[in-house]
Amino acid sequence: MASSSLLVHRVCYIALFFTLCFAADPFVNFELEYSYITASPLGVPQQVVAVNGKFPGPILNVTTNYNVVVDVKNKLDEDLLVTWSGIQMRRTSWQDGVLGTNCPIPKGGWNFTYQFQVKDQIGSFFYAPSVNMQRAAGGFGSFIVTNRNIIPIPFSPPDGDIVIIIGDWYTRSHKTLRKDLDDGKQLGMPDGVLINGKGPYRYNTTLVPDGIDHETINVDPGKTYRVRVHNVGVSTCLNFRIQNHNLLLVETEGYYTSQQNYTSVDIHVGQSYTFLVTMDQNASSDYYIVASSRFVNQTIWQKVTGVGILHYSNSKGKAAGPLPDPPNDVYDTSYALNQAMSIRQNVSASGARPNPQGSFHYGQINVTDFYLLKSVPPVSIDGKLRATFNGISFKNPVTPIRLADLYYVKGDYKLDFPTKPMNRPPKVDTSIINATYKGFIEIVLQNNDTVVQSFHMDGYSFFVVGMGFGEWTENNRGSYNRWDAISRSTTQVFPGGWTAVLVSLDNVGVWNLRAENLDRWYLGQETYMRIINPEDHSNKTEMPVPDNALYCGALASMQKYDFISCFCYTVFWFYS
Repeated sequence: MASSSLLVHRVCYIALFFTLCFAADPFVNFELEYSYITASPLGVPQQVVAVNGKFPGPILNVTTNYNVVVDVKNKLDEDLLVTWSGIQMRRTSWQDGVLGTNCPIPKGGWNFTYQFQVKDQIGSFFYAPSVNMQRAAGGFGSFIVTNRNIIPIPFSPPDGDIVIIIGDWYTRSHKTLRKDLDDGKQLGMPDGVLINGKGPYRYNTTLVPDGIDHETINVDPGKTYRVRVHNVGVSTCLNFRIQNHNLLLVETEGYYTSQQNYTSVDIHVGQSYTFLVTMDQNASSDYYIVASSRFVNQTIWQKVTGVGILHYSNSKGKAAGPLPDPPNDVYDTSYALNQAMSIRQNVSASGARPNPQGSFHYGQINVTDFYLLKSVPPVSIDGKLRATFNGISFKNPVTPIRLADLYYVKGDYKLDFPTKPMNRPPKVDTSIINATYKGFIEIVLQNNDTVVQSFHMDGYSFFVVGMGFGEWTENNRGSYNRWDAISRSTTQVFPGGWTAVLVSLDNVGVWNLRAENLDRWYLGQETYMRIINPEDHSNKTEMPVPDNALYCGALASMQKYDFISCFCYTVFWFYS
């Protein structure tokens, strides 16, 4: 995740783009300015990354098929990239916002304009910085894609929308956390959990000091709200619950789910869920909103708990007493696994298109390629702490991969990522997967690390067909869900266990596969899939490099200097 150098000065662009076939779809424009502000979410003044002066950043709300233009200004003191977790960036990995596909936005007031279409997507997502562990300091916000009016939703329209951003939090700066990892140290226990950028309500005078600002969600009795929850934290799975209220799960990361009630839900790092919550209590007092750590020693981690307040307009008093209980045994991964596999796709509901979500019969498609990605606890490689997939700790290319392809930069990366763990010492390398366009692949994530991991794939959603404990074997395929497995972009992998996913490779580009746990990601637990259509000679399946692309590495001399460029980014969209 260390950023590459970029030999450039400020460039101002006026973008007139998507002038042909996207003209029928509306445009929406956002401006996001990244800067530091001082905040004290846990009572300790610290530097956080704000977006437009806000922490967390503003909610970006768009509609299916909208053309989205986001001008990002970097006023930080280090390079920046913004990624859009779960947004598939159809045919345009140029906009994905990770170092394998983009040169970073230089520090000191530089701008870069992201330009993409939310093609055939609905749901709850988020945006966040992808480099230098900056997400540990903020810079994140909710990204919502609402359905078109002509497409029915599988529930009655809610009375309102609520966004809740949760995550573990350190009072040490992201630069200090980075240095700790560089020095071979573990990050240790977080200092707390934030809810919408605020610390816990003082439910316990011993655990929570006085003077901490907490989040309050105001609601009206009898109404039903759509509650979107994102875990944008560093590495901690959080159990989310609202005292005395059921959480009716309806959507996760772009796909409607079979609707069922939960009293609490484990939300892993990088995951997003949407619930319907009805305000059906008597409002004798306010109610706790809780996000507490999972799979850790609660006696030691008791302070790693976020607490907000749900306030009815007719509430008769403040919340008091103990917090609502989490699942009985915080170490019970079997309970957690069963809950995860209970989340299934609503196969009869329409998603972004009129046809039912279940009309893609993934369980009947023959697998063309198989990958087993094994993770282990971080190891020392050449004297440095590193994290690996299949014994390879990823080193970001000097030049982004597709730029290297386009301009014939040799030796930038290798297409030799192993399909399974190799019997050899671990190494640092720029090794990526040479995936097959229109292939249908099976990926098994084997977690031999000691912590729960979140695995994320850019550019796609995958079907989570199986989970289990122990070493995966081919016999485990008999337990796969081949009918209504949930499709999503981020899944959990329990320590000592495995998760199996299936994905159809119909999106040309270069796409990041990574651990969402920030420490593991920073230490190199990632790779990329390079998916190229060898028969495409006219940009029908992949958009051309944008005119405002930044250049770095071997192509740094191509970067334009100190001028205003007015360009037309004309796109021929051939969508099948």
